[in-house]
Amino acid sequence: MPAAPRPSAGRRPGARLLGAVACLVLGIGLIGGAAVGSWLADDSADATPTAEAAFAKGHDVWHNTPVDTLFPRTVNGLGVGPGGADRTWTRIAVAPDSGCTDAYDPKLAQALATAGCTRLLRATYVDATRSSVITVGAQTTKADQPGMMALNTRFSTKSLGTRTDLLPLPYAAKGTPAAGFGRAQRASWTVRVLIDLPVIVYAVSGFADGRAISEPQPAEAATRPGATTAPAESGLGHDAKDLADRVEAAFRKASGSPTQTTETAP
Repeated sequence: MPAAPRPSAGRRPGARLLGAVACLVLGIGLIGGAAVGSWLADDSADATPTAEAAFAKGHDVWHNTPVDTLFPRTVNGLGVGPGGADRTWTRIAVAPDSGCTDAYDPKLAQALATAGCTRLLRATYVDATRSSVITVGAQTTKADQPGMMALNTRFSTKSLGTRTDLLPLPYAAKGTPAAGFGRAQRASWTVRVLIDLPVIVYAVSGFADGRAISEPQPAEAATRPGATTAPAESGLGHDAKDLADRVEAAFRKASGSPTQTTETAP
């Protein structure tokens, strides 16, 4: 009986071809999977933190962020002064970080007490004409987000931000144009209780020549069109408002907060 025919040598490349195709498909799958995984990882790293994560991170901004980031040495305000004038402020002093004792008038300290105080950062600026001095501060609180929202609501509904017996105090550094910046020299101010961060931002301004002010005016009122008070016409309301805006934005950026609007206690 004749032997069974052996497989033709011409058929062997087909098997090898199928194997090569299988390996190629598998390789493409692995490369594609790795690329997708890398893309997802990059996307996650660049994603905006959730509101909860940003609020939690806000507790540590005061010691995780350089002071020159939170309180820049020079701040340029294009078109933010009275009548759209440009303003420039230069930092002349930074207070040692501290608690909140002696930072506020007694009634303001009492109003803020429910939030607690982890740390207070302060810096004082002078404007380009060296005619006004401004202290800006940021209090990191111990409150949770509902606590900050409740405090903000209380400030708004009771108009605590406009009362002249609830003012922050200046940081009057010796040997600077702000050396004579005391209680009597306060001309305009703002206090903001943020709701997306555990932070209270404030600013208070006055004349660099040390003149006393009998009727200080809230920055929100002193920056309204048509305001003719001394704090308004001198730009002291703009000084307080715009530097507070800058520090508020710096804390939000450092915490990754998705909130862009300003919460101001009127």
